[in-house]
Amino acid sequence: MRRIAIAPRPDWRARMARLEFRFAEIDGETYWDESAYWRFSAAEIDTLDDATAELERLCRLAAAHAVRHGCADLLGIPRAVWPPVVRSWEAQEPSLYGRMDLCWDGSGAPKLLEYNADTPTALYEASVVQWEWLRSVRPDADQFNSIHEALIAAWRAMDLPETVHFACMAGSEEDRGTVEYLRDTATQAGRGAPFVPLDAIGWNGRRFVDEADAPIRACFKLYPWEFMLRDSFGAHVAAAPTRWIEPPWRLLLSGKGLLALLWQLFPGHPNLLPTFREPGRTGGPEIAKPLFGREGANIRAPGRAETPGPYGGGGFVHQAWAELPRADGRYAVLGSWVIAGRPAGLGIREDATPITSDTSRFVPHCFDPAP
Repeated sequence: MRRIAIAPRPDWRARMARLEFRFAEIDGETYWDESAYWRFSAAEIDTLDDATAELERLCRLAAAHAVRHGCADLLGIPRAVWPPVVRSWEAQEPSLYGRMDLCWDGSGAPKLLEYNADTPTALYEASVVQWEWLRSVRPDADQFNSIHEALIAAWRAMDLPETVHFACMAGSEEDRGTVEYLRDTATQAGRGAPFVPLDAIGWNGRRFVDEADAPIRACFKLYPWEFMLRDSFGAHVAAAPTRWIEPPWRLLLSGKGLLALLWQLFPGHPNLLPTFREPGRTGGPEIAKPLFGREGANIRAPGRAETPGPYGGGGFVHQAWAELPRADGRYAVLGSWVIAGRPAGLGIREDATPITSDTSRFVPHCFDPAP
């Protein structure tokens, strides 16, 4: 595992435009960064694949335990929204995707930092954009990336109505880009995939409807369950026949309380970091993360990092500090994608600080095929 600096392709902006990757630069700042790439061995990719599969297995066991033992408080889930979460888990409603953020420098075991199990982004760049880079720049190499094919297969396999609506807040270019990509994969799988702005979804007294009053029988929503179930919109979720992707049970895994539950159930597991709801129990330096924080906001690590944000009022978990791999002044987080419960690919985000945020850059990767 090594970071290799290279010259960006002279026409990289034109290539991004052809891919309709509209947020390769954000507010004039680089987001897609091909001035370097990370190179792995085939054995290292196998390690990441195995660790992701093992962590997914542990997370499913933790979800079952949480439902069986009523762990709403530990997970920070309000009791008022617990019933639809439990019903969704008991029905085993299908999940499409998630992204595990891992800390690993190529030695020892990869460690889970958190699981973005509900509304992960950085998907299109991990799937399509870095694959185009690989074919252009390193055609002799391979890439941990079957995301696109896995998404199409997942849409075909899921027991859902033939038409799935896709919704997000219309003002976010990154969210809209992610939703448009997922719409494309659903269309390739043979499903109808109309878009509806989240704030245009209506309630007719019996069901959710789109702007044309057509019933929304299934909906992919890039909007967090912890927001949705507290909104007036969410008051109808339990009564509506709509199937949601991601389903409500993903709230069990998307909050940082999961990290404390995992450590409670599997203490000492090589892919986990000691994590508790109370501070001072990890036995060393630790980082405080809000239960439902996003994009690196409200992180506290005394003497190392601290970030502002709006998520500090709902409680924290306290996780053992793990030093991210650092090269050329950049810290890297490995985002391991899970599609329909299986490992499917890798995306890497870098930052000048140890905290990954919405301004962190996406850097491509490749691996050398086994001899």
